[in-house]
Amino acid sequence: MKKLKVNKNVVFIILIVLALASFGCLMVYSASFYSAQYHYGNKNFFLYKQIMGVVLGLVAMLFFTFVDYHVLKRFKWWIVGISFVLLACVFIPGLGMESYGAKRWVSIAGFSVQPSEIAKFALVIFCASHLSDNHDKIKTFKGLLPIFAVGGAMCILIMLEPSMSVTMCICFVTLFMLIIGGMSKKHTLMFSIPAAAAVPALILLEPYRLKRLLAFIDPWASPQGEGFQLIQSLYSLGSGGWFGVGIFNSRQKYLFLPFAESDFILSIIGEEVGFFGLIALMALFLTLVILLIKIGLNAKDRFGALLASGIGFIIGVQTLLNIAVVTGSIPPTGLPLPFISSGGTSVMVFMAGVGICLNVLRQSSGEKSYFVKLSSFKVRKKKSKQANL
Repeated sequence: MKKLKVNKNVVFIILIVLALASFGCLMVYSASFYSAQYHYGNKNFFLYKQIMGVVLGLVAMLFFTFVDYHVLKRFKWWIVGISFVLLACVFIPGLGMESYGAKRWVSIAGFSVQPSEIAKFALVIFCASHLSDNHDKIKTFKGLLPIFAVGGAMCILIMLEPSMSVTMCICFVTLFMLIIGGMSKKHTLMFSIPAAAAVPALILLEPYRLKRLLAFIDPWASPQGEGFQLIQSLYSLGSGGWFGVGIFNSRQKYLFLPFAESDFILSIIGEEVGFFGLIALMALFLTLVILLIKIGLNAKDRFGALLASGIGFIIGVQTLLNIAVVTGSIPPTGLPLPFISSGGTSVMVFMAGVGICLNVLRQSSGEKSYFVKLSSFKVRKKKSKQANL
C-alpha cells in the first residue's frame, strides 16, 4: 500500500478542516449555551453532540483516507440504496423525527441522523461512477437517464420532508457533475430550464414558501412573522461591525435569533468576530474548495477526478447558499454551514468526504493526471488523423 505523500496541500487541507471543525465547536457552544440551558437544562447540550460528530468525523476521514476510493464505485448501488432507505425512514412513525413541521431526521439507537446530508454525497459517488464508466454515452439522453432517475427520486423524497434548500443543493451538484462529466450543451439546457421553472412552481404549491418569499422581499412587512428570522439575522450581522463584539458576547443568541446554533450560526459568528472575521472564515472555505478541486484536476483516473471535484463543489455551493440565506440574498431556507453548524451527521459526512479526496490524492501521487493523459490522447488522435490524410 502506498504511503500518504505528505505535501503542503495535504497539510493545508487537514489543518483547514481541523480549524473549521474546532471553530465550529466553539461557535456552537457560544451560540447555544443559553438556549440549551433554557430548553434542556444543560448549557453543553449542543456542544457535546457537536464534539461527538467531530470525533466520528475524524474517524471517518481517517478511514476513507486509507481505503481505496474505487471501493465506492463497486458499492455504488448499495450506497444509493441505503440513502433511499434512510430518506424513506423519515416518514415512518417511530423512526422519523419531526421538528417545526419538517420530517428530516431518523432516530437510530438514540442518535438522530439526517439522511439528506448522506444522500448528497451518495449522489456524487453515483454520478462519478456512472459518468466514468459510461463516458462514451454521456452525449446521449439514454446515457444520462440513470443520473436523472436517481437524482430526481432523491429530490422528490427530500421535497416531501420538506427541504427545498437541500433539493436546490442536489440540483446544483447534479448539474455540475453532468457538465464536468461531458454533458452536451443541448442536454444542459434541457436539464437547466425545467429545473429553473420548477422553483417558482414549488414556491406557489406551498403557502409557507410563498410567505417566506414575500418576507425575503420585505421582511419588515411582517417583523413578528415570516420576516422575524431574517431581521434578527441582519441585526446580528450589523451589530458585529468591522471587528465584532467578542467571542461569547453576542446578544441575538439570547432567544432572539431562531436556529442560532445551526442554520443561522454565521449570523452569530458575524456578530462576535465582525466583518474581518467573516472574511477570514470565508478565505478558509475558499482555500479548501480550491484544494479539493485541484485534487480532482490532478487525479489519476476519471472516477477520482469527478469524485473529488464533486465533493469540493458540494462544500462550495452549500457554503454559498448558507451565506446567501443569512445575509438576505435569497429567501430563508434551512441549510447548515459545512463543518460549523450544529449537526453531527453534517460534520461527519463532510469530514468523510474530505477523507475520500485525500485518498484520491494519495493514489494520484507520482501519476500523470487523468486530464493530462486525456489531452495527450487527443493530441495523438489528431496527429493520427492528419497523417492518414
